[in-house]
Order: sequence, then C-alpha cells, then structure tokens
Amino acid sequence: MFIIYQAVDVAFEVYKVIIFARIILSFVKHNPYSPLIRFVYDMTEPYLSIFRRFIPPVGMVDFSPIAALFALSIIKWLVMSLLRAIF
Repeated sequence: MFIIYQAVDVAFEVYKVIIFARIILSFVKHNPYSPLIRFVYDMTEPYLSIFRRFIPPVGMVDFSPIAALFALSIIKWLVMSLLRAIF
C-alpha cells in the first residue's frame, strides 16, 4: 500500500522535473531532433497545450507552464489525499 503511495508521489515529482526541463529548454538553444529533447517535448506538450488554449503568450513569454505546474500541484494534492483515505 505504501509502495503505491510512494510510486504515485515519485511519478508526480518526475513529471514536474520534466516540465521544468521544458521551461529551461525554452531559454537555451538546443537541437530539437535530439531524442532526449523530443522525449521532453512529447511528454509535456499534451498537458501544456491544455493551458495554452486559455493562457495566450504575452509577447515572447509563455506563462502556461507556470499554470500547469500550479495545477499539477493541486492534482497531486487531491490524488495523494485520496490515496491516504483509501489506504
């Protein structure tokens, strides 16, 4: 039971790190065809595109990853609370 709780917690934290990597990649020059870069983009784009529908970029700055991280924290809190109640 504790293993499931811990695995879900780690999964949320790993996804946060991947989103942070995406944010950092937006500031540095990189090869978009690199397998690691493709992985980061492929993992984050479906989630970030939800927020881009409602939060347009302001000039050259995209605030959707910030909103996505905030929403992910809330979702994590809800899921972890539910898991605590179940187990």
